[in-house]
Amino acid sequence: MRNLEKLQKFNGKQLQIVNKAAEMAEELVSDYHKISASQWLRRRYDIKTLADLSPDEIVSGPFAQIIRYKAQPKDSSLGSSTYDFYKICLQDNSILSVIKKSPAIKLCPFALYIITHELIHIVRFGDFLQNFNASHEEKLAEETRVHNNTHEILKSVKLPGLSNVLKFYDKWLISVDKFDELHLQGA
Repeated sequence: MRNLEKLQKFNGKQLQIVNKAAEMAEELVSDYHKISASQWLRRRYDIKTLADLSPDEIVSGPFAQIIRYKAQPKDSSLGSSTYDFYKICLQDNSILSVIKKSPAIKLCPFALYIITHELIHIVRFGDFLQNFNASHEEKLAEETRVHNNTHEILKSVKLPGLSNVLKFYDKWLISVDKFDELHLQGA
């Protein structure tokens, strides 16, 4: 097991940038999906960084992951009151590693892309457009769909450095039909 203390975490200034990106992402996804503020409250989720993650919420490689928990209001003992609670687990060390290796990638636009992407997943889970426990193949197709949606939402946003982040993710921008065709051919 890795030494978790050695993983690089966001510092105070970086956390402020990530919080700004999260606010922007919530507004952009809300506008795109025409979700009101009260509807957002029903989408029970939280965004956490490495400092607040348990060891089993830390992964190597991805910039973030979503974990689904079952939750229940404290004042309720009925099983019918349980709901899905999604936790977006940002992987500070993976994000900071890319920024260190790629000077054209800046934290704010990169975090904006990552959080927008994860929020789209949560909207799709909540609207039953995607099964959280889908097969590996369907998860890959879903990643392509969500990257396409993320690009669609962010392509007109005026934010310095965002075009570099969009280029960074270009490899995911193939059509779902093309993905299915490649998958069937065994590519």
